[in-house]
Amino acid sequence: MIYRPGVTVVTPSIPPRARTLLPRAMDSVLRQEHPVDGISIAVDTAHEGSAITRNRALAGVTTEWTAFLDDDDTLRPGHIGSLLRAAQESGADVIYPWFTVPSGWDPFPEYEGQPFNEHALRKIQNYIPVTLLVRTELAMSVGGFEDRNKSREPGASPCDEWGLWLKLLDAGATFHHLNERTWYYHWHPGNTSGRGDRW
Repeated sequence: MIYRPGVTVVTPSIPPRARTLLPRAMDSVLRQEHPVDGISIAVDTAHEGSAITRNRALAGVTTEWTAFLDDDDTLRPGHIGSLLRAAQESGADVIYPWFTVPSGWDPFPEYEGQPFNEHALRKIQNYIPVTLLVRTELAMSVGGFEDRNKSREPGASPCDEWGLWLKLLDAGATFHHLNERTWYYHWHPGNTSGRGDRW
């Protein structure tokens, strides 16, 4: 497949957020200073979890770049433009910025502003949230997100995006950290951690 220039925002959602959080997320997309070229939303009506739902939304992308956004988070107006500029300047395949937590705490403060740390990502923990920019062809070529909730292993991370980051690394993808806070990571009682059995 030949991907056209531009960026598409991919968002998985669940029915309870259809009238509140999802419109708020989409409003932040529509207010971008650099307009997006597409929006692909998939709604999990069968309690399948975020990995499967994200992959369904990703399958609809026809642009060179994909920007992920969860339905309960929001973007600052310069998010898309900043990530695209960083991609052009760095030549990297994955661009991840940092975030502001309006109410809550930053779970990875030690990684903000630091160069990408492959060892930490592979061996210690997933410190890169899903709200980033990636070359669509690469994400598709490695099979997209992994449903990490299937294993239910003690201590297993519920972050299905970690599996995708590791597959991208194995495929030779380059990561670049943009040291800017370009989006809002919202913590709230309805957080599901991507699990389809939590709503």
